[in-house]
Amino acid sequence: MQRPIDNVLNLVKSKFNAQVKADSDTRGQIEVDKKVVVEVAKLLKEQGFDHVKSVTGIDFPEEEKIQVVYHVSSYSNPELARVILALKTYVTYKELKMQSLYEVWESAWTGERETYEMLGVYFEGHPDMRRLFLPEDFEGVYPLRKSYKIKLEGLFVDKQA
Repeated sequence: MQRPIDNVLNLVKSKFNAQVKADSDTRGQIEVDKKVVVEVAKLLKEQGFDHVKSVTGIDFPEEEKIQVVYHVSSYSNPELARVILALKTYVTYKELKMQSLYEVWESAWTGERETYEMLGVYFEGHPDMRRLFLPEDFEGVYPLRKSYKIKLEGLFVDKQA
């Protein structure tokens, strides 16, 4: 008997020639070009993946790109309720934008805003790309980029007299 995760990964692989991998019965990965990420997301939604659990990014400064990762799952399909898929794509430093998946899963709303704020990836079509934590006039290195430097404060040691 084939696992539900294998059915979904095989379908995505056959339709989009995507890189797919089942890490376990309940975890899997799909890596696609950002040009088809919306179509892959729509297919996943048709298969029962009805929400985004998180959106994040990973900085690869030596390659001047950022990997954007959506973790998706299902509330409505009992076979997929325990499955979490990581839908991955890349943006380059030269073009730090991609299409928002908000139109497919409204639950991407907060995660895309956080990824914009912390890594600088702009999601076209997102209804509200304002900052969440940083000031609106923030300039500088995005806090989750590897080039971000933490300011060190001096240490104070209370000496006994």
